[in-house]
Amino acid sequence: MPTHEYLELTDWRRAIAALYADWRRTSPTDPEGTTLAWREARDRLYREHPQSPVPVTDRAGFRDRWWPYDPAWRLTATLEADVATGGPHEDGEATGPVIQAPSSGSGGGFRMRRIGTVRPGGPVGDAALPVLWVEGYGNGLFLPFRDATNGDRTYGAGRYLLDTIKGADLGGDVATGMLVLDFNLAFHPSCAHDPRWACPLAPPASRLAVAAPVGERSR
Repeated sequence: MPTHEYLELTDWRRAIAALYADWRRTSPTDPEGTTLAWREARDRLYREHPQSPVPVTDRAGFRDRWWPYDPAWRLTATLEADVATGGPHEDGEATGPVIQAPSSGSGGGFRMRRIGTVRPGGPVGDAALPVLWVEGYGNGLFLPFRDATNGDRTYGAGRYLLDTIKGADLGGDVATGMLVLDFNLAFHPSCAHDPRWACPLAPPASRLAVAAPVGERSR
């Protein structure tokens, strides 16, 4: 891609990371108001930024669809490390079991490691979701999920909750291993907006039996 597009992509990631940083700072005291402001700001980026995942022809009038904020879906969970998982190596590579997350594109899957599980409880019930670590330079936590809304009210291949390489980080507590999992921020991967993007998708183990009628929706 042309040189200036690398700078545009860098700016896009910087802007997304800033949105999440603002959300982490203010959501503990005003989760609904902060989330609504986050959605408005993200919509502006999707309309105006040259690296938006929305096709150029659709950007001017773009306004995303979201379910109303539901405080019952603002959850926390402790990351339960897998027995076979140690800490990351000095180069950031994890040591958990390797999986190939499916891809929306034709180039094969994405290499990841399962580093543990979370059990958010609440509307999710007793379900456990795997927490993945994206392999390769950059690394990062990745928590996709599928639920009973997929293919009807949301993208058929699922949504993302965490993708820290791209700045999608809801925070937590390092000392206790706690992660914030606010499903009101669940979002579609870029390939849901335009099939030219190749995205990692939720593996079968990341499927919830229940519907999660919060976060980004298709209709």
